[in-house]
Amino acid sequence: MKKIIGIVLIVLAVVLGYMGYNQVAESTASAEILGVELTASDEGGQMQGYILLGLGVISLLSGIYLMGKKD
Repeated sequence: MKKIIGIVLIVLAVVLGYMGYNQVAESTASAEILGVELTASDEGGQMQGYILLGLGVISLLSGIYLMGKKD
């Protein structure tokens, strides 16, 4: 049973990592106009992305721990 939960946590970690990466990437935009580069970022969106990445790392570590643990 612990192995199944570990696998689910690892899959969840991959999904959360992907969602977090996309959130951070979509929260920042830049454009170059007349040789001047303008950047805009959504701080709230970036924070959500970093939270998702952090949850993904925690989920991955928990899944690895459960997979490696002997019954």
